[in-house]
Amino acid sequence: MQIMIDRKITPILKHRLTQYASVVLVGPRQAGKTTLARSLGGHYCDLEQESERLRLDLQFQELIQGEELLILDEAQSWPAIFPRIRRAIDERPQSRGRFLLLGSVSPALMREVSESLAGRLSLVELSPFSVTELPAVTVQTMWHVGGYPEGGVLEVSRYPQWQLDYLTMLALRDFPAWGLPAKPQVLQRLLKMVAAVHGQVWNASQLGSALGLSYHTVNDYMDYLVGAFLVRRLPPYQANIKKRLIKSPKFYWRDTGLLHAILNGPSAEELLSSPWVGASWEGFVIEQLLTAFSHEGIRAEPYFFRTSDRRELDLVLEIGGRLWALEIKLTSSPDVEDMVRLNRVSDLIGADLRILVSHAAECWRDGRRVSCNLSWLLAHLEDL
Repeated sequence: MQIMIDRKITPILKHRLTQYASVVLVGPRQAGKTTLARSLGGHYCDLEQESERLRLDLQFQELIQGEELLILDEAQSWPAIFPRIRRAIDERPQSRGRFLLLGSVSPALMREVSESLAGRLSLVELSPFSVTELPAVTVQTMWHVGGYPEGGVLEVSRYPQWQLDYLTMLALRDFPAWGLPAKPQVLQRLLKMVAAVHGQVWNASQLGSALGLSYHTVNDYMDYLVGAFLVRRLPPYQANIKKRLIKSPKFYWRDTGLLHAILNGPSAEELLSSPWVGASWEGFVIEQLLTAFSHEGIRAEPYFFRTSDRRELDLVLEIGGRLWALEIKLTSSPDVEDMVRLNRVSDLIGADLRILVSHAAECWRDGRRVSCNLSWLLAHLEDL
């Protein structure tokens, strides 16, 4: 059962509705978009349902004459509604907070938005629960089962079966409906392979060879996974230095519960002994940090940095003209050499702030150097 919990993005969503006639709330399926939207009040329609589309078609002119917020769920499933929304907005250009569109598939939704509603809306992204939204849930638990409201973070026994069912339905029903041409069996194999290379430098040719596909096709499929908010594409940071740089991106599963379920659903104890545990923790920290910035309305452009001789930063952030460099370690006792290495690589790109994130109990800041745990970092973002 999904419990209504205050979402950190709600103030931003409400503020955007006072500034724009239409707002698009995007995010993965089952992240809580519908629950959040319906908590705002207004008239709700699920456009995946034929009966709801018919009802909206008949009532549309009446509904747009009033002041009530019109909430259109899975809006990309009925493209014909977008020109009608555009006309309604243009007829009353000064009115605000008229339409809230919800969508789970960024490519399909953004195509309709760009063609019909360009300049007439604001985009807000809702992620699954973050550690700052569920203070009663430990960081360890959320890392283990992920943040989906029904995926175990509120009832641990639902993990990993909920995640496996979720991914199966995406492969069998949703991705084909969204236009991804892969057969479900091929897509399920791709999901497993992407989990196996989570956090590694991307090699589309290698995966394509294993799947019997060209690297172009594999990259096209990855666009769908990114657009459905399953994985995050982390581009390489291109600094003007004398060393040769890695130019391929990395891909991270955005929810570690999904990642762990694909990788045979380890228990919390088994997770810590898995060979890929460091990459899993790294992706979890990256996603929690980027989600926290999103909740504050702060634009943070994420990258990774790696030279051909393996000098690397797990995360580079461009924030308001400043450059943050982060190293993420799965240890409770980082040593002096960890910070020395971080400083050395950070100097290559001229980072303004250097942050070593670990499980350390003691956190400190010395000028532009910080050593901390994830909870401390999330609590002190504004101070940094």
